[in-house]
Amino acid sequence: MATSRHVETERKYDVADSATLPVDRPDLGYVVGPVTQLRLEAVYFDTPALDLHRRGITLRRRTGGDDEGWHVKVPRGRDEKTEIRHPLGRATKVVPAKVVDPVRAIVRDRALVPVATLTTNRTTYTLTDRDEAVATLCDDQVSSRWLLTDHDHDHDGPDDHEGPDDPDTPNWREWELEVVEGRSPRPVLASIEPFLLDSGARRSDHRSKLGRVVAHHGRERPQERPRRATKPAPAADVGELLRTRLVRQISALHEQDAALRSGSPDGVHRMRIATRRLRSALTTAKPLFTQPPDALRQELRWLGQVLGPARDAQVIREHLEAALDAQPRELVLGPVRSRLRLELLHEQRQGLAVAREALDSTRYYRLLDALDALTADLSLAAASHPKARSVLADLVKRDAKRLQRAVKAVAEGDPDRHDVAMHEARKKAKRLRYAAELATPAGGRRAKKLARRAKAVQQALGHHHDTVVARQRLRQLGAQAFLNGENGFTFGLLLGLERLRAEHTEDEFQQAWKHLPRPRTAARWVSRT
Repeated sequence: MATSRHVETERKYDVADSATLPVDRPDLGYVVGPVTQLRLEAVYFDTPALDLHRRGITLRRRTGGDDEGWHVKVPRGRDEKTEIRHPLGRATKVVPAKVVDPVRAIVRDRALVPVATLTTNRTTYTLTDRDEAVATLCDDQVSSRWLLTDHDHDHDGPDDHEGPDDPDTPNWREWELEVVEGRSPRPVLASIEPFLLDSGARRSDHRSKLGRVVAHHGRERPQERPRRATKPAPAADVGELLRTRLVRQISALHEQDAALRSGSPDGVHRMRIATRRLRSALTTAKPLFTQPPDALRQELRWLGQVLGPARDAQVIREHLEAALDAQPRELVLGPVRSRLRLELLHEQRQGLAVAREALDSTRYYRLLDALDALTADLSLAAASHPKARSVLADLVKRDAKRLQRAVKAVAEGDPDRHDVAMHEARKKAKRLRYAAELATPAGGRRAKKLARRAKAVQQALGHHHDTVVARQRLRQLGAQAFLNGENGFTFGLLLGLERLRAEHTEDEFQQAWKHLPRPRTAARWVSRT
């Protein structure tokens, strides 16, 4: 079995031993297809502190059935999980690195140990409609064994123990209703669930079989669960708004960590965005902290810098290749395309290697620990402020003033430093945009409008910066082509086109700047819904 990924949509139901699965009901509306019986043996792995379980994630090695292997399940909705499957391989007690990659941002450098074994005797009924599978109903008899001991909390390496002899292990029966991937889940669930409930079932309190075992052994402590990013109420205080923003971006950071490790072309870009948003939120909210998290902001800056080279090389390569594609064939002289790919693809790969190395470093893992600690205990001087909009308006006004000064420096500064001034203005526009996004739950549609307009300014300035980088690289590539005895004409042509593009981006910036409210107005947009 090759590595695969799919979306699993299922619901679990608690049932008594005497309950009868309603597969013979004539009014069920589906034809019962093949019935299979399986014996599934699964070993669940987690950190001694159950970090994966606390986030609703399961990692197991399962034998039996047609999908035996290593399985990682990550929640993505109320009834949905992303399931990543890997072949069994030879490893039994140590989780392979490839299996851990999707959850490495959670596990970090902590040990993964066996925490429980589950044996499931399963009878599976396939429900069909017009000869097509719609859902599967599973009648499971489950027995379990708890392996985690108090010793594991101080254990740093893989554990070879077989677990305690605990006679008080939960054995239970449950039903699972899983929608076939590709089918619309809601109507299928809505049409079948009433029959299950009429047969004495009730929705399970546990989202996974492991969750039931964890709760049985007293390890399910809700107060220890990491805070989830829920939508705050408009009247929420500043602390709640900031925490929600941070938790959401930390989740994005974890998600893009997995994407980068899997080779996703957008992983670096999106991870850098999450990093910047986190750093910007902490910078904007700095006056509110009893003790500003300056060290954490510096570590986020480091992470952004580590991710930068790979993304920058990718952007410039794609941009220059597109510009080259737009030229008539007679104007492309020499091995221009191969030189672009040779130089820039090499830089991109080098940058990715550096980024991957950083993601496996102790420094990165401690950064993730620090982010968790911050959201768990967010100490703000204004955390109980009765008017969040007023506090946020002051923060937005401050960032808007910074952008205004930066734009003034663009107009009045040294012409030789014009490009540098434009880049500084871009960073200030981005910070204002993120500040407005932070304020949106309290400020409503006008705060959202402010974020959109700040984004337009940021993007125009970003397009200008792209031309600056492109011109620098084209000069270097043209010089290298000349030294190698190649024709540098096309590089000069592209450089000239980038100069014209830079002029257009200046106009784009001026238009966007005209529509951005000045500091006092920006503050009013946030303070009044």
